[in-house]
Amino acid sequence: MHNIAIVEDEDAAAEKLREYVARYAGETGEEFHTVRFADGRAFLRDYQTVYAVVFMDIQMPGMNGMDAALALRKFDKNVSLIFITNLIQYALRGYEVDAVSYLLKPVSYYDFSLKFKKALDIYLMQEERSFTVNLPGGLCRVSTDKLMFVEVMNHRLYYHLIDDTIEMTGALANVEKELRAFGFLRCNSCYLVNPRFIVRVQGSTVLVGSQALQISRPRRAAFLAELTDWYAGTGGGQK
Repeated sequence: MHNIAIVEDEDAAAEKLREYVARYAGETGEEFHTVRFADGRAFLRDYQTVYAVVFMDIQMPGMNGMDAALALRKFDKNVSLIFITNLIQYALRGYEVDAVSYLLKPVSYYDFSLKFKKALDIYLMQEERSFTVNLPGGLCRVSTDKLMFVEVMNHRLYYHLIDDTIEMTGALANVEKELRAFGFLRCNSCYLVNPRFIVRVQGSTVLVGSQALQISRPRRAAFLAELTDWYAGTGGGQK
């Protein structure tokens, strides 16, 4: 069963989305638990990373949907977000919060079903390769498909995502135990890298995305061997 959140101040619009979720469940045989919130603040209050898809109305009194989505992404990098709006120009800012798509009011079931399926598929794909970071403000769910590398500096951990950086206290050795299962490789005492984002290795440098990281001399042979295994499909990266 997947949890679905509807953040919508208009009762009729919220009920229509709830009906569409139920209709989709009847057609596919999937099970959903749908929860409706009347505004962004109510949705974010005591938020827990239990939702697969969030339908977020953009124009709401108090906290609008875009501001609510920005706050949501601080704690949940994985949930699939679909904006609901009357005006397309509002939805075009969805890239800022990694929205899957948008639906224009009045929402048709055909458009809903296509984008709902896409959102579920994306969530499931990311959830299989996710882990939880324990931040001072609460738990944050992170997909390793978005995590390029982890850095430790002055006893602080920095999770470098493709669209954000999460900072917290911790030890890289503890993170390595968890991320090894996802194929992450240590290139020196400061970095744990995701081989999916390695662009090239040249000499004592590995280019991860646009970041050039140093490979230490003691780790170089093991790092290159593990990377070769990963590319060959026999290492932890294919888990």
